Amino acid sequence: MTESFRHSGEYHPQQSSPGPHGGTQGAYPPPPAYEPEPAGVPAAAHRRRAKGPAALLAAVALAAAAVGGGTAYAVQTLTGGDDGTGARNINGTSVSAGSKGTVSGVAAAVTPSTVEINASGNAGKSTGSGVIITSDGEIITNNHVISGATSITVRTSDGKTYRAKTVGTDSKKDLALIKLEGASGLKAASLGDSDKVQVGDQVVAIGSPEGLTGTVTSGIVSALDRDVTVSADPGKGGGREQQGPGGGWPFEFGGQEFNGDTGSSKTTYKALQTDASLNPGNSGGALIDMNGNVVAINSAMYAPSSGDSGSVGLGFAIPVNTVKADLPKLRSGADG
Repeated sequence: MTESFRHSGEYHPQQSSPGPHGGTQGAYPPPPAYEPEPAGVPAAAHRRRAKGPAALLAAVALAAAAVGGGTAYAVQTLTGGDDGTGARNINGTSVSAGSKGTVSGVAAAVTPSTVEINASGNAGKSTGSGVIITSDGEIITNNHVISGATSITVRTSDGKTYRAKTVGTDSKKDLALIKLEGASGLKAASLGDSDKVQVGDQVVAIGSPEGLTGTVTSGIVSALDRDVTVSADPGKGGGREQQGPGGGWPFEFGGQEFNGDTGSSKTTYKALQTDASLNPGNSGGALIDMNGNVVAINSAMYAPSSGDSGSVGLGFAIPVNTVKADLPKLRSGADG
């Protein structure tokens, strides 16, 4: 909540009014700026006391001049200033001033930059999510969502469907880059800085769990730098997202296996842990901070079997700085 302070800067003298004997009230000269010093007070002390208000005003003026270049932005942020349209621009996303820092504001800003991915191959079909990173249709997702796929179909938040091709994959980081055919004018997501993420930060997850496009959940960052192990065998893709007793992508954490067997070919990466609700189909979707910046790509979550109950709150996401560092390799057409 911001507070607004008004400073008039105007002086309104007291109006004169008739006195009881025909004179006026309130027309007396103003009192002195300070009362006369009592006898015996040294002149130096008098000077020091008289300088107090003037020194304070000078200090305030100096401070205002020193930060003048930056205060315009700070004041605009605190008072909800906008560009005249009622919207605030945040690194390419547009979050309404009244919704800044809210789950609804983040969802409205970033949902157009998330997609549903349907991949099919010899191993079967899988449904996952992806994040648009360029206006012409480059999309980041998990390698396990599209690996081994012979056909990839992508649906954007406005219901349009595109064919897509794999540009590059990195099974060791469980990342992949795909490109839509014939796409233009798409809304690219803003990629944040995962090194600045702290435990307890509120985050929002957007994806297509169970094929429910544009599903939004929220939570916090539960931990940093978790060692998550997943399968690194690209030959078993195109359906891996649907494997396991709970329908989730198999992974290992803390010496235990979740959602089934990860196989003999494995890779381990550092991940953010979150308690935001993730389900099969969220893989490859966005984990977003409250400024609308993608801070990680959702990659692994515990999907309990039908006999389990209660909230699990065990999800992992690949830090976006890992994604940004891997982009040149993915764009080069690397495979593996």
